[in-house]
Amino acid sequence: MLELKGITKKFGGKTILDGVNLTVEDGKILTIVGPSGAGKTTLLRCISGLEEVDSGEFVLDGQTFDPATNRDNDSVIGVVFQDYQLFPNLTVLQNVTLAPTMVLKQSAIDAKKEAKRLLDQLNLGDKADLYPYELSGGQKQRVAIVRALAMHPKLLCYDEPTSALDPDLRREVQQIIVKLRDEGITQIVVTHDIPFAEAIADQMMRVEPKD
Repeated sequence: MLELKGITKKFGGKTILDGVNLTVEDGKILTIVGPSGAGKTTLLRCISGLEEVDSGEFVLDGQTFDPATNRDNDSVIGVVFQDYQLFPNLTVLQNVTLAPTMVLKQSAIDAKKEAKRLLDQLNLGDKADLYPYELSGGQKQRVAIVRALAMHPKLLCYDEPTSALDPDLRREVQQIIVKLRDEGITQIVVTHDIPFAEAIADQMMRVEPKD
């Protein structure tokens, strides 16, 4: 379980997050919705350790936890970015196995075995040797999810996972996220897409811009 207690973040003297409190239960999906500029992505970046908070604390499984300084953060909180952030010079398989071999110190054999299992699970088994430019937007999205899952995170975060997808691919991503929940993976999804958020959420948090 992840708890946020009084999380505050400012940029240039402007308060973006003001004493945010929330709890995400294990194996559940939290969606964070609201208009552009309301702080959705900032909150996600703070949870994933990409931004340091100005005050407040994070509690993970009953222990105080600082995402910004935790050395093992890649294996605790996974992030699927809006622009996927795949390495263009690496194949799908290389994109997925890079972090497990470098960060988790898995052997190349074990990393490839796990990567292929995950790729098959998300119907990407025949894409392992392709490069990102050879993939559709929906395929890139799934590869980004596989890459995050390969680190065995306790929590998986998504930043606007449907923003560049057509309705069919949107439904596909929705099905993947729900399937991962059914497998016990805790997930936080930032989105402006209210119907999508309502379709997947166990709980929903709405954020509003600060004056």
